[in-house]
Amino acid sequence: MEVYYNYIKALHLIFVITWFAGLFYIPRLFIYHIEASKKEAPEDAILIRQFKLMEKRLWYIITWPSAILATVFALWLLVLMPAWLQQPWMHIKLAFVALLIIYHLKTHQMFLEFQGDKIRYSSRFMRIWNEGATLALFAITFLVILKGTFNWIFGIVGLFLLIVLLMLGIRLYKRIREKNPEA
Repeated sequence: MEVYYNYIKALHLIFVITWFAGLFYIPRLFIYHIEASKKEAPEDAILIRQFKLMEKRLWYIITWPSAILATVFALWLLVLMPAWLQQPWMHIKLAFVALLIIYHLKTHQMFLEFQGDKIRYSSRFMRIWNEGATLALFAITFLVILKGTFNWIFGIVGLFLLIVLLMLGIRLYKRIREKNPEA
């Protein structure tokens, strides 16, 4: 079975990448959907119909299958390498993966609301929501790459600095959009 380890690892990584692609793009579509709902008829109806179709295809054809396959290959890797479950970095990684799955499920709930023409969020909220996947990606990647050499103080400070930079970026983008609505 270890002969297949690198193939399984490669497939896991491919589906993690496509899963994150979906998680990064769906909030962008939600933002455009929200902004389209504020336009005049018939433009709003045309745009909303198109965004709902794009959201549905992204979510059901790319994001969900990728999440499931990434999970299947991850479990397979753990079956091949059960010693990883004894290592502290893996416990923390799995905690972040659990948070990512919760993020995915909440995003699915939002998706269903958008599909049902129930818009409860602002585009600013969605811009902030979009960064949740980014934080998970950073945390998980650093844990996997650095494993036991990970310095917890630098990790926490780095994650905090990333959050601050993301929030500053969102504020800067808001100011740019206020000055130039086409940006």
